[in-house]
Amino acid sequence: MNNNYINEITNKEIIHLLISFAMKHRKIMQYYLEETGVYHAQHRLLMEISHTQNVSQKDIASSMGISAATIAVSLKKLEKGGYIKKEIDEGDNRLNQITITEKGKKVVEQSKQIFDSTDQKVFGGFTEEEKFTLFTLLQKLEANLIRMEDEIKYQKERT
Repeated sequence: MNNNYINEITNKEIIHLLISFAMKHRKIMQYYLEETGVYHAQHRLLMEISHTQNVSQKDIASSMGISAATIAVSLKKLEKGGYIKKEIDEGDNRLNQITITEKGKKVVEQSKQIFDSTDQKVFGGFTEEEKFTLFTLLQKLEANLIRMEDEIKYQKERT
């Protein structure tokens, strides 16, 4: 590779490319996942529920890092669509135990196939070594961002 070209790539161009990649990937995934009949926010929630049967709304919200009130609307839509069932906890009437239905399981299976197929296409032409190098570089970026988040958190605590 030409060293002049390497020296001309700016941090801003790299960040722009990462953001552009993330936006395109999200748009493509939304397009493919539309065929499941579940909207994006509901889809993420359904995938989370599929990992843990008989989970409470509070636990789902906690694991996803969002408020229980925020997911309540999506849960109602998923229940109305027949993808999940809510049952009142016998020990605490305020808690709902949420389980995935057969219809919901079919969507999760279909989604996994879409994820696998998309991953294959995204990484088409990459060698295992190139994927490892990319992974390593992205881990470094992630570590830098985590340090920045920690600095911000520390500064907020001091004020």
